[in-house]
Amino acid sequence: MIEAMPIVSASTGLHETLALLTSQLHPDANHKEDLVFLKDVFSERSISYLMKIHEKLKQYEKLSPTPVLHSASYLAEDLAEELQNGPLEDDERELLLLLNTPHIKAVLSAHDTVAQKKFDPVLPPLPEDLDDELEEESVKIVRLVKNKEPLGATIRRDEATGAVIVARIMRGGAADRSGLVHVGDELREVNGNLVTHKRPDEISQILSQSQGSITLKIIPAVAEEDKLKESRVYLRALFDYTPFEDKATPCQEAGLPFKRGDVLQVVSQEDATWWQAKRVGDCNLRAALIPSVQFQERRLRYRMKVASLPTPVSPKAPTCKPRSPSLRRSFRLRRDRQASPGDAQTPDGEFLIYEEVAQYAARPGDRPRLIVLIGSLGARISELKQKVIAENPRLYGLAVPHTTRARKAHEREGVEYHFVTKAAFEADIQNGKFIEFGEYKENLYGTSLESIHTILDQKKVCLVDVQPEALKTLRSAEFKPYVVFVRPRILDSQRKQFGSSSSLGAGITEDDLQEMKQSAEHLDESYGHWVDYVLVREDAAGALAELQLVMDRVQQEPHWVPACWLRR
Repeated sequence: MIEAMPIVSASTGLHETLALLTSQLHPDANHKEDLVFLKDVFSERSISYLMKIHEKLKQYEKLSPTPVLHSASYLAEDLAEELQNGPLEDDERELLLLLNTPHIKAVLSAHDTVAQKKFDPVLPPLPEDLDDELEEESVKIVRLVKNKEPLGATIRRDEATGAVIVARIMRGGAADRSGLVHVGDELREVNGNLVTHKRPDEISQILSQSQGSITLKIIPAVAEEDKLKESRVYLRALFDYTPFEDKATPCQEAGLPFKRGDVLQVVSQEDATWWQAKRVGDCNLRAALIPSVQFQERRLRYRMKVASLPTPVSPKAPTCKPRSPSLRRSFRLRRDRQASPGDAQTPDGEFLIYEEVAQYAARPGDRPRLIVLIGSLGARISELKQKVIAENPRLYGLAVPHTTRARKAHEREGVEYHFVTKAAFEADIQNGKFIEFGEYKENLYGTSLESIHTILDQKKVCLVDVQPEALKTLRSAEFKPYVVFVRPRILDSQRKQFGSSSSLGAGITEDDLQEMKQSAEHLDESYGHWVDYVLVREDAAGALAELQLVMDRVQQEPHWVPACWLRR
């Protein structure tokens, strides 16, 4: 409990008020722990010191103090020297120790800097031994401070004059932050070393190895200063890129390595061949080089042209081992994707380079995003999908498929299937109602667009498992699908140990494992650029928990989606 506080005058200090409050705290039976904790906090010596410092600063703020002298550090040095010249008393010895501590020296140095108002950087003196050829030219001496980061600029040799020219400034780099180096500037010296006769790669090495302060002698460009504005274009990479393996890059150290699926912010498209970009999520603010769409497309066209040239045929073709029919019977169901106008694509449309993306967060009233499961052989995604629905049928739903087979006694129309005649099914095919359809044991099966809309309109999360070709139809603004690729875990160490205890089931042969591995690799290579999440299935319970967690995040957190989905 807290007793009545004594009257505090206006002159009472804050730390004194805190001490009075602490003295009035008397724990009672009901709030003993809270008051003991509060008393311990208020009794901390550090709190009292902070309050005293606060009061002193407030007093000085009112007084508007001015420095008594502008060289306190020199006075301290003179005093220390004077003390050392004779015998010392205890208090004199303590004073000498204080004056020699690094903290006191730093405080006095800071005091002198503020007192003398030396806030502006000291520019290096202009060299007296300027070349005769520079007498009539404007010379700029630039001093930059860099640590281990690159300078953030690339250079080139002017073919006509032989001059070393700044080719580009990387956004966010040391050169860009300084605002003193511009595209088109001619570089003459680096740290006093003449570079006019050095190769660009030699100059780049000098710049990259320089640490701390680096001084450049520059002939400024005649052109106006760079007026480019940083763009806000975001791209999802659809291929892996390693600049140190790219011989075409103007500077390998300035390249930005990325993996398929990384989101890149393009900050400059000034150069038609090499764009400047940052990887979203990186703490590094400096931009780096990535190949532009046009340049990467030209390279891919050339590679395709070279690959299409005739090659000598080996006289002896390798033989293939026969595949196990058991696995194919277990997993294979022939499906055909509903044709769409975008199917007849030219080779131009097949280049996987970048996809423009934007962040999407569901708003109140929006329909849930469609969850699309695709899986390689052995993934058993139908079983996984059914388990999700069984766990929470109010939140998740399945698109009810259509079939031409006869209804069984326990089945209900519109629950397990929509039972239709073969003529009606074929009419729906012609009308483009199915995202995919197939035949099994002389009966037709298919998943319709209408069945997906029915679940989504109920504000349920709809799950569908389809052949990956169907993604071309489903990847649209109306569904905003989130694609999960489910694949079984197959380790070399497990191949020798597969048996009845395997999560893949008994009777799995080495040929089956090889077929599952090849299926996963083929699906990843052909359709991995459309995948948002890869779920490696090791056991049923773990896969179910992981998928449920992923689906919760999809509906609650913002995600990168194709920008065209958000354009009205």
